[in-house]
Amino acid sequence: MKKRYRIEVIKNHHDYKILLPSDLALYPIEKIAFGNKVIEAECLPHNKNKIVITEKLQKDLFLPSLENYLHVFIDQDTLFIGPLIGISTSGFTSYPFRPLGKRTSFFAKLLSVKKVVGALPFLFGEEHIDWKRGLINGYFYDEETGWKKLEVPFPNVVYDRLPNRRTEKRQSTQELKTRLQTDYLIPWYNPGFFSKMDIFERLQQVDGASQFLPETYPFTSYSIIERMLSDYGHIYMKPENGSLGLGVHQILYDRNEGYYYCRYRDHEGNKKLTKFPSLETLFKKVFYKRKLSNMIVQQGIHLMRVEGRIVDFRVHTNKDETGNWQIAAIAGKIGGAGCATTHISYGGEVKTLEEIFSSNEEHELYREKLSEAALYLSEILETQVEGIIGEIGFDLGIDKNGKVWLFEANSKPGRSIFKHPQLKEFELLSRKLSIEFGIYLAEKAITKPEELFQ
Repeated sequence: MKKRYRIEVIKNHHDYKILLPSDLALYPIEKIAFGNKVIEAECLPHNKNKIVITEKLQKDLFLPSLENYLHVFIDQDTLFIGPLIGISTSGFTSYPFRPLGKRTSFFAKLLSVKKVVGALPFLFGEEHIDWKRGLINGYFYDEETGWKKLEVPFPNVVYDRLPNRRTEKRQSTQELKTRLQTDYLIPWYNPGFFSKMDIFERLQQVDGASQFLPETYPFTSYSIIERMLSDYGHIYMKPENGSLGLGVHQILYDRNEGYYYCRYRDHEGNKKLTKFPSLETLFKKVFYKRKLSNMIVQQGIHLMRVEGRIVDFRVHTNKDETGNWQIAAIAGKIGGAGCATTHISYGGEVKTLEEIFSSNEEHELYREKLSEAALYLSEILETQVEGIIGEIGFDLGIDKNGKVWLFEANSKPGRSIFKHPQLKEFELLSRKLSIEFGIYLAEKAITKPEELFQ
């Protein structure tokens, strides 16, 4: 059973009592829970469609003083209020109004969906956990009062928003994650940054998924590049764990002249297109400071273009409160003039599908193609990757023949496409879905934990 009720507190009552609407009073409830805190309470029926608890019960449950509509779940003799969703991150500052520096505004927006979805999300880092008392001194956000720190029990679920791979690999981070999952049976969703090569190798094992994959290999020798240049005319070299288009190089081969060209950005961010008589010379000049064992080689695709500029697409998928994948947003990214990538930081431009395709029929056709590919790949990746995935950002391309290609899948997708004014509603949808999936997992962990912890 999952419903939402208004939660109110009776002041100056020093016993453990709870007043329940008639539909909840039918259940043999003897305990009330918030997060992992459980207290026995006397449950009494009343004729109002809200839950009323005593001040003492609220205080000892560490339930924030927030009159709000929250979900309730019932399992056996216990009523669970919440859910309490912990958002794990790092990089906290000492500034109360900007607890996460430049990322504060994103998290404020993420937490502000609490009233819409009926949950209590909060931020925490490993330094905020009191293991002895079983409490977390977490950051809550309210649009009227701003940020405040409140002690709450361990949450029903944890949403992973760690900012980078370095933090994720720390031993203390891994120990925290293992302890919460193993000792407290708290589901942890969206763990881990994807490795480009790992994702491609896993998808290549699935017949239906391999159709979307350009040839992709870890760099091992010039001979792989020579063969791929012969087959495709151009290839991309990119860092296996890179992001934001940093370190991406396009290598082209002119069969008529026999020259090699490399398009990239130098360390100062300047656009470069350089010409070389041989591949060996190109590598000595361009890649002399790079660790080639960390690079991957990918087939070049002849992408569709708008006004001579390449176009690819970002598709965000999220799991919803029923545990099913949804398309949260689709946008086109048009590359800057003479650029090897479409990233915004390199002069790329975000456009809606309606702005890219002139006819309704055309943009609906490609919306359907991109949506079908992203939903299918989401379902496949879910079976191929460890942990509970709740969102993915796909970078997809469409070639001149209308075929869809997968370039990257991101477990922590950037949000630059949402700066487009016509994508604001989709930005809100993606935030809502991120928390709504946490509600779904909380209910599973309470009522059917065997489905999550096998």
